[in-house]
Amino acid sequence: MQGIIALAVMGLIMLWAMIKILNEYERGVIFRLGRVIGSKGPGIIFLIPYVDRMVKISLRLVVVDVDPQDVITRDNVSVKVNAVLYFRVVDPVKAVVEVENYYFAMSQLAQTSIRSVCGQADLDELLSERDKLNDRLQEVIDTQTDPWGIKVTSVELKHIDLPAEMQRAMARQAEAERERRAKVINAEGEFQAAARLSEAAEIIGKRPVALQLRYLQTMQEIGTGQNTTTILPLPMELLTPLARMLEKYSEK
Repeated sequence: MQGIIALAVMGLIMLWAMIKILNEYERGVIFRLGRVIGSKGPGIIFLIPYVDRMVKISLRLVVVDVDPQDVITRDNVSVKVNAVLYFRVVDPVKAVVEVENYYFAMSQLAQTSIRSVCGQADLDELLSERDKLNDRLQEVIDTQTDPWGIKVTSVELKHIDLPAEMQRAMARQAEAERERRAKVINAEGEFQAAARLSEAAEIIGKRPVALQLRYLQTMQEIGTGQNTTTILPLPMELLTPLARMLEKYSEK
């Protein structure tokens, strides 16, 4: 009886060692006596006990938060840059055979690539053209990880820390730029106002009655206000004879 129980227990152990179940997103790389025979899954996998060994690999998208890296830009500005790396395994056999720990390898490769690519850019390019740098990083990392059976889907620069003195300098630059734009807008307004006044003077010169209408309009505006002092404009036609008399008197 004890022998039967022992055989049953050994049979269950052997069955447990033979049958493996893999999820939809998993693949099993099978080693038979140390040699790779391929990848299997998902579903039920049968192994030869003590002969086959299986290494599970997930095919899901992996997200790696890359630690901040000290980068010196092309214009000699020291900044800290961190990023997020998105990748997935597309060839489980290569991911197991070609690299010992692909997760750690991807993290180290991303760090060195960030320092290399961002160091070739100016500070203005680093701040304003992130999409271009993201594409460049994705291309560089994906090229090097292709032999590992890994596809890099995206690399995103997440945060860029600037030195305090550089932040103050950029704030002064932005303030000077705003002042310059305000002066340009003010000068443009003065130019347009002068042009309109010049057009108005030409119209009044051709049609003197327009000046009288303007006088009347000004009187109406003064009358509707709460001013205690009223200024009456004197038409220039009344001063013309007086000016001529003064000219004749001065000639004598």
